Amino acid sequence: MSFDFKGRLAEGLNRLDIDLGDESLDSLEKYFNELKKWSRRLNLIARSSSDEDILEKHFIDSLTILPLLGASEAHLLDVGTGAGFPGLVCKAVRDDLKLTLVEPRQKKVSFLRHIIRILELHDVKVLNCRIEDESRLPSTTPFTHITGRAVSDLKVFLGMVERFGAAGAKVICMKGPKWQEEVAEATEAANKTFICHNVIEQVLPIKGGRLVLLVYTPNKACRMKPGGGKHSIQR
Repeated sequence: MSFDFKGRLAEGLNRLDIDLGDESLDSLEKYFNELKKWSRRLNLIARSSSDEDILEKHFIDSLTILPLLGASEAHLLDVGTGAGFPGLVCKAVRDDLKLTLVEPRQKKVSFLRHIIRILELHDVKVLNCRIEDESRLPSTTPFTHITGRAVSDLKVFLGMVERFGAAGAKVICMKGPKWQEEVAEATEAANKTFICHNVIEQVLPIKGGRLVLLVYTPNKACRMKPGGGKHSIQR
């Protein structure tokens, strides 16, 4: 029996109060099928992943950040995006989202560009580099949001992206059950540039996995743009 990706996705998102139209569901189903096909020869996801694992741990998981990206004019930086989680999944259902994907591994970059092409996505930049590359990723780039699911250590991640704090970007960190320990360890470093503004706990709808979204905003002292103007931060 074939897996009803669209039906299961719509059902799961409904439990999270996330509503997607048929066109968005079609795009994500195409993404899902290409991911499975490419994963037979590339290490994009764990080879032991079932269809339900992929649905929940990669697609539904990614879409939990969608309500945090604001109503309009969002520019998301996704650090170490891998196969496009969470940034490219969000872009697939939100055409107005401006997206920059950072991924140092060329084979995964090839997959990302393939998905962008077949889904006919616009305003997506894929950078085959590391986050520290100032020449390709200037500190003055006006990102509104930053995320990075692949970076496991919160303190390390906040340090990697702190140079974007002056432009006013929010940081959304996706964490598991040990999030409180990571927050405690990151507090001293985070207070230099970012403060923890919100903690959102989610129970994923298929297998009941727990996910915590930590939302960091820049300290007031870091909210001035280099030119002196203030950057508004959505609350």
